[in-house]
Parts: sequence; C-alpha cells; structure tokens
Amino acid sequence: MRRRDENPAVAGRGRVTAGLRFRPREVTIGLDIGSAFSKAAVIDHSGDAPRLVRIAVTPNDVNGEADDPPHPERAAEAVASMFARERIEGPDVVIGVGGRDVVSKPIEVDRMAETEARAVLPWEAEQHVPFDMEGVQLDFHIADPEDDAPRMTVLLAAARLEVIESRVSLLRQAGLHPAAVDVNAFALHNAFEVNHPDAMAGVTALVDIGTGSTTVNVLDDGLPVLARDLRFGTGTLVRDLQRDLDLTAGEATAVLRAEVANPGLGDSLAGHARHIAEGIERAARLVETQDIGLGIARVYLCGGGAGIPGLPESIAERLGVEIHVANAVERLRAGPEVADYPELEEVSPMLMLAVGLALRRPSAARRPGDGRTPRP
Repeated sequence: MRRRDENPAVAGRGRVTAGLRFRPREVTIGLDIGSAFSKAAVIDHSGDAPRLVRIAVTPNDVNGEADDPPHPERAAEAVASMFARERIEGPDVVIGVGGRDVVSKPIEVDRMAETEARAVLPWEAEQHVPFDMEGVQLDFHIADPEDDAPRMTVLLAAARLEVIESRVSLLRQAGLHPAAVDVNAFALHNAFEVNHPDAMAGVTALVDIGTGSTTVNVLDDGLPVLARDLRFGTGTLVRDLQRDLDLTAGEATAVLRAEVANPGLGDSLAGHARHIAEGIERAARLVETQDIGLGIARVYLCGGGAGIPGLPESIAERLGVEIHVANAVERLRAGPEVADYPELEEVSPMLMLAVGLALRRPSAARRPGDGRTPRP
C-alpha cells in the first residue's frame, strides 16, 4: 500500500514485506476509479517541486446510472479509453483503496528501528485491525522518526487482500498495472497538505463527498488521526430527488448541478447537509475523547459533491465552523495543459485523490521523512 518499496499484492499473515521497486522514472500517474467517474493525474517529479502536467476525468456510468462499486468491465473500458484519448503514456499507475475494508489509524509503540518495526507491527496490529490477519496487507509509517522519546507514533494501515486484488484486476483489464497501491485517506492528505498547508494547524476535517459514500478524514496538526465512512453520497441525493420530485436520473442530476431550477431542491439539500454535518460532529466527539483538542476548527470539502451549489453553506450553517472547498491545484504547480483544462475550477475538488496518488515520487527508495510525500 504505502510502503515505499513494496509489492502491492503480497499475500500472507499481515506481513509487511519488501517486493517490487519502481523503475527509475520521473513521472507518476495517479488513478482514482470512482463509482461515477474515473480521474487521472500525471505529476512530473524531475524539477525542484512536483508539477502537474496532465489531468483527465471520464464517466464510468451508463445512461446516467452510476454503479457503486463501479462495474469492473465498464470502469476498465472507461479508463482505457481515457488514457488513449488524453494521451496518458505509461502502463504503471498508483491506485488507492479505501472504505470499510481498509483501516488506517495512528498507534503508539515503543521506539524502535524501522527494520525492527517491520517484524513487530504485524503482531501489534492484531489489537487494532478487525479483520482476519491471514487475508490482510499491512503497511506503516513512523510519524516521528527523528524524535528521541521512548514511545513513537506509527501510522498503521491495513486492507483486505481481496479489495487490493479487485483493484489490481480492474487495472489489468484496462491494460495497466500498479506501480503501488496506496490508502485513499493518506493520498488525500498528501494532496491536501501540498495545496492547503495553512490547514495543517489544529484539528481539520477533510470531507470527501463521492457518489456512493462520504468519507470524513480528521487531521490533528497535519497528522491523519481518523477516517470514517458515511453510507451516502451524491448518488443518494439524486435518488431522493427522483423519488421526491418525480424526476429521471438525468433531470435530478441537472437540478443538483443547478442547471435546472426546482424549488424542491432546498429541502433535500438541507437533509443531506445535516447527515454530513452529523458525521463530522460524531468524528469531532471521537477525537475529543482522544484528548486531541477542543473539536474541529475548520472543514474542507472535496470530491464531486463539493461543487453542489448551496451544500457548503448548508453544512456551515449546521456546524458553525469555517467551510472551504479544497482545490487540487491551489498551490501545486501546473503545466500549460492543466491550466488550460476546460472547467478546471469545477473538477479540481474531484481530482484531490488522483493528485494525492500521483504525488508519490517515482523513486522507490526514499528515506523516511525526506519531504512531504509519500506518507503512508
């Protein structure tokens, strides 16, 4: 997943093992395969700072109907067509895994060398991972490697092998193969840190509103401490509009995007804003019990749902905190093809995960702590 030199699909009892290394390349392709859309980002790491040189977005749906999870054959076909159409070269990509079959959390253990941690953490993880360890892929990152305190903070990540293998299979159907498999929450954090460094102070919620689900990621002074999935997304809102206003999927989507006015939108939007706000509040209460602070000070929205007109304002009204929309190119350098991309401002919140995946440098053997990316 996040280990710098690891085969992304190594089987075994929660083992953290060294495997395939990146080839020495200067470009990383990040691919986010969502329920409704697939998004790709290509980052050139050859300069003094990462530069986003190409982006692409394509629908996976058929006749306006999105599959959750995405239908493998349709998604693979959409991805292959997108790579060909947008002239994205190179079969090696970084993909991510997330959802309820992935666990990511900080834990504290006795301070030890990374090599020793690699042997010890599979056993330590049994206390924190609610899966059968025989079918789990583990990864970790020491968050404070330079500290000399007797205990250290480790970011632990675990994913079911079947989830990783399904993503790898989909990728191969598209004629691609993974250079690495990342954890969605950590990849989002990487893109967020690069583009919104001011949000790394205090407790911040980064809320990814997708088609099939919404994920609340909580950061404490830039450290990812909590990721929680909510079982609704923009697809839920579209279905509710269809039912409540007697609309087709296309008509409901047009209303949601404010392309067509409908007075019934306000009530549905307020209801979903309340659900998202309640999810953020539950996360805030949980981090408070961990003595992290006084609660969440600000919220950033990303994903396709971040651009729904009126949704950020409805969430802000409920929570009474700052609400912002995250931008995948706020501070990240962008090449001319990206700068000229049609509707860049509209799609930039959707590109956060793809950009975070692409921020993983192509050099496999990076030293712990040498720069912002990659994190676990």
